[in-house]
Amino acid sequence: MEFDYIIVGAGSAGCVLADCLSRDGRNSILVIEAGGSDARFWIKVPVGYGFTFSDPRVNWRYSAEPDPGLNARVGYWPRGRVIGGSGSINAMAWVRGQAHDFDDWESAGAAGWNWDTAQPVFERLVSHSETGPDGRTRIRGTGPLRVSDLSAQMHPFSARFLEAARELDWPLTDDMNGDQPEGLSRYRSTVRNGIRCSPADAFLRPALKRGSVKVLKHALVERLLIRDGQANGVQYRIGNRTMTARARAEVIVSAGAVNSPQLLQLSGIGPADLLRSHGIEVVGDLPQVGRGLQDHLAITHHFLATEPTLNNRLSHRPGQFLAGLQYLLTRRGPLSVPVNQVGGFIRSEETSTVPDMQVFCNPVSFSTQANGKPQMDHEAGFILSVQPCRPTSRGEITIASGDPRDAPLIQPDSLSTEADRDAAVRASKLLRSLAGTPTIRRVTRAPKAPDISAMNDAEMLENFRARSATVFHPCCTCRMGDAPENSVLDERLRVHGVGRLRVVDASSFPNITSGNINAPTMMLAMRAADLIMEDAQTSALHT
Repeated sequence: MEFDYIIVGAGSAGCVLADCLSRDGRNSILVIEAGGSDARFWIKVPVGYGFTFSDPRVNWRYSAEPDPGLNARVGYWPRGRVIGGSGSINAMAWVRGQAHDFDDWESAGAAGWNWDTAQPVFERLVSHSETGPDGRTRIRGTGPLRVSDLSAQMHPFSARFLEAARELDWPLTDDMNGDQPEGLSRYRSTVRNGIRCSPADAFLRPALKRGSVKVLKHALVERLLIRDGQANGVQYRIGNRTMTARARAEVIVSAGAVNSPQLLQLSGIGPADLLRSHGIEVVGDLPQVGRGLQDHLAITHHFLATEPTLNNRLSHRPGQFLAGLQYLLTRRGPLSVPVNQVGGFIRSEETSTVPDMQVFCNPVSFSTQANGKPQMDHEAGFILSVQPCRPTSRGEITIASGDPRDAPLIQPDSLSTEADRDAAVRASKLLRSLAGTPTIRRVTRAPKAPDISAMNDAEMLENFRARSATVFHPCCTCRMGDAPENSVLDERLRVHGVGRLRVVDASSFPNITSGNINAPTMMLAMRAADLIMEDAQTSALHT
């Protein structure tokens, strides 16, 4: 098979690329996805990501290596293995980040990726569904991805979190993606009419209707085909059959922060010593492939509540039945709203120049089973969670062998800098302050162990080491920069030293953004498509 563009991965970035590159009708595009169809009930239902969290049919279910900074604990890293990628199994929070995140990208060597450039691309991505004071819903914007204000459907308990913020004199904002990102608000979600609006729904399906885009499912790309220093295709496997596809223009790797560096390394692009140790011929000695891994860690505490929460509705069969019936009949009710309901960006100290913590407040509590799957508590409860926005620790992704079927090694290297250890303590203090407000104390029957209220700084740091967990935002493993010595890609997302090859996904970030990374990933992909088309036009003029 031969196409103009081959996109490896039908995740958030791959779906956006397929749509944007196919709009003018001139390009033929092949999208190759290791997973299968996203036509699954628990993918489409907004509250259903608790069911896909550990489902091997849609999830890679990776585990990190023992992490010294977290007392050698082994973290669970779910990653989407399905059409839509992690955008089909995530929590649907629409969080662009803060302006300085993207200015910092440019400072790190990704010229042209500042906030002034990123902001209009974010606006092109989405259309906003907003409910006015009169109860009527209005649509603002014309982008394919629907972002909805679900405030009116959120559990009444969520208002307690906003009351507590007022008591701390924290700012309240209508939308953390607006002109005033600092403060607590109700999260906006990628939900359309009570159904998840995934990247596959918003971008890939419209692209498929054009007839110039083909998708292969259950196809594992084993290596990139590179000849005379240029990528010209891929080798992939479906079942026991090994096949190849050729690209006339470019190969674009959009397999995510874990699988993109893995594929480059399997194809001979990466640290030469690592590749040789696994018997892989070195095509490009790029030592930064897989390095620079960043992720957000959050400390979460659970509390038993004196007032009803989602636990009262969804932890018992009668409530589940009624909620399910309500959803099927009306597309409303507790199943139609993600459980991340209130949060935002807050300063941990008055001297902080920008908000440096992201807060999550959920009107539900749960326990973790032995298999890592969350199970909702039967008693009313709620969650307070805080993550430092901009960690400085960096880990690494490396292949475990030359076999594409072997999971790569994930080494987060969490809390490896003094700055991150200090931030962990500040995050814990912020959580303690929120838990200690009159409103939260009034609705708290008891904190679930351990109780953070009496911990000193050393105990808070140890508590963070023992209990914090990833919130599933890995990035930066094929980052943009200004030289092969400090990066994998140039500012146009082209792999240093290899022609006709780009990496476009969260691995391309130079630095982690302040919040959830799904929105920045789609922004990056839409702008990448602009750059790809510009380069194609320039090449055509020269020939």
